[in-house]
Amino acid sequence: MKVAVLDFGKTNSKLFVFSQDGRIIDERRTKPDWIRKGGLSVLDEAALRDWALQAVNEAAEAHGIEGLMVSGHGCTFALVGDTTLTHPILDYEQEPPAEIAVRIDRRIPDFAETFSPRLPLGFNYGRHMLWLKEVEPGAFSAAKAILGYPQYWSWRFGGRAVSEVSYLGCHSHLWAPRKRDFSSLVDAEGWRGRMPAFARAGAVIGERRFGGAGGPVAIHNGVHDSNAALHGYRRQDLGPLTVVSTGTWVIVLNPDCPLDALDRHRDMLVNVDVDGGPVPTIRFMGGREFAAISGNWQGAIAPASIQRAIDARIMALPSFAPGGPMPGRTGEIVGQVSDAEQRAAVALLYVALMIDLSLDLIQSSNTVIVDGGLNAGGLLAGLLATLRPGQSFMQGATLEGSASGAAALAFETVGREFAADTPEPVRAAGFKGLAGYRDHWRGFIAESGIAGAAAGGRQ
Repeated sequence: MKVAVLDFGKTNSKLFVFSQDGRIIDERRTKPDWIRKGGLSVLDEAALRDWALQAVNEAAEAHGIEGLMVSGHGCTFALVGDTTLTHPILDYEQEPPAEIAVRIDRRIPDFAETFSPRLPLGFNYGRHMLWLKEVEPGAFSAAKAILGYPQYWSWRFGGRAVSEVSYLGCHSHLWAPRKRDFSSLVDAEGWRGRMPAFARAGAVIGERRFGGAGGPVAIHNGVHDSNAALHGYRRQDLGPLTVVSTGTWVIVLNPDCPLDALDRHRDMLVNVDVDGGPVPTIRFMGGREFAAISGNWQGAIAPASIQRAIDARIMALPSFAPGGPMPGRTGEIVGQVSDAEQRAAVALLYVALMIDLSLDLIQSSNTVIVDGGLNAGGLLAGLLATLRPGQSFMQGATLEGSASGAAALAFETVGREFAADTPEPVRAAGFKGLAGYRDHWRGFIAESGIAGAAAGGRQ
């Protein structure tokens, strides 16, 4: 059996074909376009749909896929009628006008109910739903269903309209994790009736023929990407673990953290796993910040460039993107950067230090698995293992943990084994002076008045 996974990220969208032994046997990539329409930034849905349909058709013809699964980034919703969107899909990176924000923010439930902190832009997509309802009420009145982003694509490619708990529970303001039910906002706005019935991530919700040949392809219910990665590692019986899922966002998920340790002011929240269980989480836009600091560096980074940055105490201080555990501070670089690769080294050190701090804040003392594109070459995981010598670190056998976890859900649903490679142990990178560099970095943060910057005991 072979399954195609459409992995829709905010910056990159991908299609992978997985075989039952866990191998990726084909892949295709594109970048979604976010365009202006009606004064709003929205997804060019038609262009992404055309790319995805062609990619799936080609995968069906080349590999005879039997299933299509979707993994998607958070913060995004779709309003659908009988066959089409009733409004283009909003880009979550835009702020409602101030006069509207004042009104809608009064209606947002308290953190104690939703464990969704009050964040800027559309980082809680319930906030963007309130905004859209104010400016385009007809889009809501015409909608037959409100879908999470992965569920939209599962529906678009032939599945029925369904809800899914890992996406609804992803800092949306729409879910109450303790009750395992919709939040008070959903009922106050009259949205419950347009939330379709639930199906588990990976459940078969339809079928469709692709590629002009072969049999019908099962359409599987989609999943939130970081929760897919968490599921993929949990199913391997690795014991208590923290997952660091990296991409546009760095998402740090520690199921063992007490809920009362979460600080609503530091982008700490509760995600919800595919079975509805609460997963304490902290996050920041690590991929976006790496790109901003490094000048969109794409190549490898030599360890010698990392060591030179450490020796020279050249460092990036938070924050270079909205949200995250250091809100309200404008990012800056301390010291003189000599070349583009050294700038990239400073950017990777920044991501490692932010993850290190996040692990303290989320009270992680269990095994940490580092997953995703920012760990290309294993350098990020090696830095973290050096910073935290008392903690065990592993890294994903591939960089595509979200897609692999999504594939596992699809295979499991139809009773097939899926033999994903187990993560690999990580050795400390051996950089000299890294602990002192970290202390210096945290000292700068403390001087800037950010309370709790050195929170938690170091490992």
